[in-house]
Amino acid sequence: MAKKLYKPLLIDSVTANENLEQYRFVGFDGKHCGAGKKAYGVCDVSTEKDQYAPVGVLGIFLVEAASAITVGANVTSDANGKAVTVANADEVNGIALDSASAAGDIIRIIRGI
Repeated sequence: MAKKLYKPLLIDSVTANENLEQYRFVGFDGKHCGAGKKAYGVCDVSTEKDQYAPVGVLGIFLVEAASAITVGANVTSDANGKAVTVANADEVNGIALDSASAAGDIIRIIRGI
């Protein structure tokens, strides 16, 4: 499998209020983003609780998919911070640049446009 590159334009930090997993959406509260909620960004590296987590806010990032996603789909967070396709009134946290065929696939998304 080919490596997927990401292109961060802005990475900020947030205090992790729980153990954060790499490639998952992070909420403004320092926890994995809730289902359909607005994300602060994407966790750049796995981070233990009470440590500063680097969070990608603007650019192209790698995100773990929770289910199948098509290229160009608007994505949001599931209850565990994984990417899912937007439904109904969910907040849009990015646009899929790759397709995911199953849960656990790592895809690129673009944030900030």
